[in-house]
Amino acid sequence: MQAINVEEIDHPDFVALDKDGKIVLIAEVQGFPFTFQEPKTKKYAILRLIDYLRTTKTLIPFVMLVDVENIQIFQWDGNDLSAPILRLNTVDVLSQYETEFPNKKIFSLYLTGLTEAWLRDLAYHWKSNIAPASQEIADIGLLQLLEAGTTQIY
Repeated sequence: MQAINVEEIDHPDFVALDKDGKIVLIAEVQGFPFTFQEPKTKKYAILRLIDYLRTTKTLIPFVMLVDVENIQIFQWDGNDLSAPILRLNTVDVLSQYETEFPNKKIFSLYLTGLTEAWLRDLAYHWKSNIAPASQEIADIGLLQLLEAGTTQIY
């Protein structure tokens, strides 16, 4: 049986919304002890996210996979998901929000919260004038979409 609406398929872990409440990014998070370095884990996460993207009625331009090692961002054109267009070191990005990040076991729920804090810092500069990886996020066109937006657990 094929899913016919978004309620029938797996949802992303969280979404990022622009200032108008439109979803601009969906994300899947894997905390300790899991990572997306395992090919099957990454493949199935991407397939679930593609199912979600194909079922939604609007174009969601970005997809993010986050684990304790990497933040990978992909672009969705409405038909195909790109290879990662940006890969960031998770510790480098999220240590600003959890100084003990390199020394702690970071589980999925906490990693989700840290990632959301970073995206909200990009949007509102609540923690820093220039959030980690701001330039890289701007270079792919995502920063402009995040400005004055928010995140939401799904």
